[in-house]
Amino acid sequence: MAAPRVTELVLHKASHVLEVAFDDGVRFRLPCEYLRVESPSAEVQGHGPGQKQLVAGKREVNITAIEPVGHYGVLLRFDDGHDTGIFSWSYLRELGEQQEQRWAAYLEALERAGRHR
Repeated sequence: MAAPRVTELVLHKASHVLEVAFDDGVRFRLPCEYLRVESPSAEVQGHGPGQKQLVAGKREVNITAIEPVGHYGVLLRFDDGHDTGIFSWSYLRELGEQQEQRWAAYLEALERAGRHR
C-alpha cells in the first residue's frame, strides 16, 4: 500500500485549525494546539521510547507558516517559536486517524500533572 499523500492543506487562522485532505478523499481538521503538543520534534517526542514530553499552555497557539519538505511532508512554524519537527504525510494521517484517542490521553496527562491547556 502506498504512503498517503496530502492533496490540500488549508490553515484556518481564525479558528486555529489546519485542514488536511488526502489523495484517497479522507479529510481531517486538526487543531493547531493538537499539532503543537503532538509535534514530531525531539523536543516533544524525546530521543527514544518513553521520553515524550507533556506540553502544556498551548490552547491559543497558531501556525504562522507551512513550509514544504521534499515530497513527503511539511515543517509547521508555530507562533510560540516552535519550528522543529517535520510532519510527514504519514504522521499527519496518523494524527487524524488517532485524534480522539490521542487528545483524550493528552487531557488526562495534563490533569494528572496538574497542568492546563
